[in-house]
Amino acid sequence: MEHTFTLNIKTILQKEFQENADKIFEKSLLIQYINEKTRSANRGSKSRSSFANLYAIYVIVEDYISNRFQEKGGYTDYEGALFNKLLARQRELPFGNKLQNHALNNRMNAEFQKYFPNSEYIPIIRNLTTNRYWINENLLKIQIEQKNFNISKTIIEIIDEYSKTKQDAFQRFIKSCEELQKIATQNSTEVEEFIISLLAPSVDARLFEIISFSILKYHYQDSIIYWGYDLTQLNKEKLKLYKTGRTNANDGGIDFVMKPLGRFFQVTETLDFKKYFLDIDKIQKYPVTFIVKSDVEIDILYNKIRQNALKTYSINSIVEKYLSCIEELINISILQQRLKEAVNNGYLNQILEEIINQSKVEFNYSDDEEIDEI
Repeated sequence: MEHTFTLNIKTILQKEFQENADKIFEKSLLIQYINEKTRSANRGSKSRSSFANLYAIYVIVEDYISNRFQEKGGYTDYEGALFNKLLARQRELPFGNKLQNHALNNRMNAEFQKYFPNSEYIPIIRNLTTNRYWINENLLKIQIEQKNFNISKTIIEIIDEYSKTKQDAFQRFIKSCEELQKIATQNSTEVEEFIISLLAPSVDARLFEIISFSILKYHYQDSIIYWGYDLTQLNKEKLKLYKTGRTNANDGGIDFVMKPLGRFFQVTETLDFKKYFLDIDKIQKYPVTFIVKSDVEIDILYNKIRQNALKTYSINSIVEKYLSCIEELINISILQQRLKEAVNNGYLNQILEEIINQSKVEFNYSDDEEIDEI
């Protein structure tokens, strides 16, 4: 499959391998896999990025190159790269600061096998006892007629180019937000339409979580509750929504929490009931509000979760217990409606500012940094 970034890949191959470039693209399953994973490169910051699996390849190939195995050989006798060093290196890369271990451990291999079920090789080889990792060198060596080529450096260059392209797209996104801030008072409709455009199933999951939080924070801003231990001494307090950490963090299924109600919110993009039930189990069946990156109507979404759960569990009481823990389902349509309500209450500028601030934190962006250091 060819897409916009495929041209970048082929340009890099052409520079390195000249007349053999097209044949290497056709024969290398690793490059074809990277081609699949870089479809979002030129779709802007709103499209889903695929850094985890790419960076799993990147850090192991980088280790391969740093030990000059592409020049001197002998990789079959190498003791392997330590897991801790690979994970730490992943988190040093752009957008990689919160990556978990899943891609290195199995996810990348599993997806590769899904794309290439007939391949006799898997990309990442690991020893669970020693926590050592290797790249499958067979996937780095390409034979064209009587010539042998090692594509390790090319792999690094392609992924670097993808990362740079995504950084450029994110920088443009931040600049667009900042420009809209300047005209928000004169053209609020344009700003509102821009934010609504970020509420779509195709939007990057991290951005969707940020947009959802920014909208809901100001949706609840003016809601007041009275609470206390004595009816004669009640506390008056506005509802306040807090973001619990970075997006996709391993935090037990809590993305936002509301004070003083202690209400939990979890953002998800799946319709698989197992993910909902797993999140509920993580917090011992405490009620959760799920914010779903979907256009599916709430009634249909709820019924789909229920029906699929019954197919698996078949026991009504078990399914109903889990479903009772879903405090509320919020889809894209509801978020759009709550955005309009918040805008009507005068919070458009604050929502846009929240989006900018949260995005800068999420993507390690600072106004004090040079563009190419992000």
